[in-house]
Amino acid sequence: MKIALGLILLAAALATRSRAADTAVVEGTVPLGTPGPAAALTQRYQVKAGVPLAAPEPPVAVVFLDGTFAPATNPPPAQMIQKGLQFTPSLLPVQRGTRVEFPNKDGLYHNVFSYSKPKRFDLGRYLAEEPAPSQVFDQAGVVKLYCEIHEHMRATVLVLETPHFTRTSTNGTFRLEGLPAGTFKLKAWLDEKTTLERDVALKSGATVRVEFPAK
Repeated sequence: MKIALGLILLAAALATRSRAADTAVVEGTVPLGTPGPAAALTQRYQVKAGVPLAAPEPPVAVVFLDGTFAPATNPPPAQMIQKGLQFTPSLLPVQRGTRVEFPNKDGLYHNVFSYSKPKRFDLGRYLAEEPAPSQVFDQAGVVKLYCEIHEHMRATVLVLETPHFTRTSTNGTFRLEGLPAGTFKLKAWLDEKTTLERDVALKSGATVRVEFPAK
């Protein structure tokens, strides 16, 4: 029995290693902007004691492989949490068709709404103990999010056609694995006005290094 189990585990490990060898990797860095000034907390509504204002996330970029890929049939759900009177993460990349949940982790009312063309919605006000509302992002594009109660709260959902994407670290480094071989454009989305791009030739089992130039 132990021998059979060992053979099964060995076969699974070899299959995983074989699949990894059949795909490409791209890694590198993206020059990021400097953080802007923290938004002031307006007091249109009373904020309960014990919910301190968290620091905003530092700037990051979204790096993705641009190309023609099969549409997602059942992409895994994602979350954008409201905690410390901030959206976390403040920049969320998803593939088109992804359902995003918006849990409230603060002890007060929050709201999420957007007037962006790819997705217009208003979730209304809700508390932490209520079920987290969600939305399916079915059109590619940039969706800007706000909280009607707390005006300083801002976030972005970047809806992509490609399944191959990642967020950079806060120092601009990134690594994309499991990529198909071929020639593509690798893009780095920094904001609505700035998208950097580089041509990449990917080979199975190889890692390509890409350093995006400063904008």
